[in-house]
Amino acid sequence: MFGTQLDFDIMNTKTIAVLVAAASLLSSGPVRAQQEETWDPRQVYMSRAELRSLFERFELAANSAAYSQYLRDQSRFEADLVRLRLEEGDFQVGDRILLRVQGEATLTDTFTVTEGRVLALQDIGQVPLQGVLRSELEQYVTDFLARFIRTPRAQARSLIPVTIVGGVTNPGFYTVPSQLRLDDALMIAGGPTALAQLDRLRIERAGRRIWEGAPLQQAIVDGRTLDQLNIRGGDQIHLPAAGGTIGAWESSVRTISYLLAIPISLFAIITLFGGGSDTGGG
Repeated sequence: MFGTQLDFDIMNTKTIAVLVAAASLLSSGPVRAQQEETWDPRQVYMSRAELRSLFERFELAANSAAYSQYLRDQSRFEADLVRLRLEEGDFQVGDRILLRVQGEATLTDTFTVTEGRVLALQDIGQVPLQGVLRSELEQYVTDFLARFIRTPRAQARSLIPVTIVGGVTNPGFYTVPSQLRLDDALMIAGGPTALAQLDRLRIERAGRRIWEGAPLQQAIVDGRTLDQLNIRGGDQIHLPAAGGTIGAWESSVRTISYLLAIPISLFAIITLFGGGSDTGGG
């Protein structure tokens, strides 16, 4: 019932959600397809197991002759993105990590991921982040610190640089927590303007749209985080505005970095951590 109709429906929709649904049909059958997808709002990071499952679904869609060439090509594109995330990890040069280690003042701060995807910590040295996912960060850092500190108690959160442009009050460059919800990211940029066209919101990577349309709107309703949307440093959030162009912001943009424009205090760190741990690691 979903074969040719799917080909018709996805011609103008390039989103992860559509492709996952299609791949789920291939791997799980009609009964599984009719079940409502569940999403745990407490789980702010995607685990390695979840990413592997996602990759397998994209691979099934990419290699199925039952679907259009468009779907197969788009599934291959998405599978490559997920595979890269699994192989290389989530951290890019320029990302920031908010770290709090109990009893260690020099290790309670924000640190930048530098060339080679490493984190340089005073008195500790370089912590390699190649292949590490955000969901694995806190345990990974804790294990690494255990080589130097007896029974370390560490909390770690990732911050990613993104560009938010178009119909927001303060378009520009922001460094935001990866566990942030997409609608909250828009509010950091001052929120949508009166002319913002929320139904045309999209997310791009290297000039290619990775989220848009109804699935993205549903993701916002579901409260999905930037990590759950597979967003990484350098991605662009575009919110078109009626009667304007996305590029117009460049002449007057104020370059702002959320939480990084001024030194981050211990209070701010504790506030971001929220005083507790999250489901799904990190």
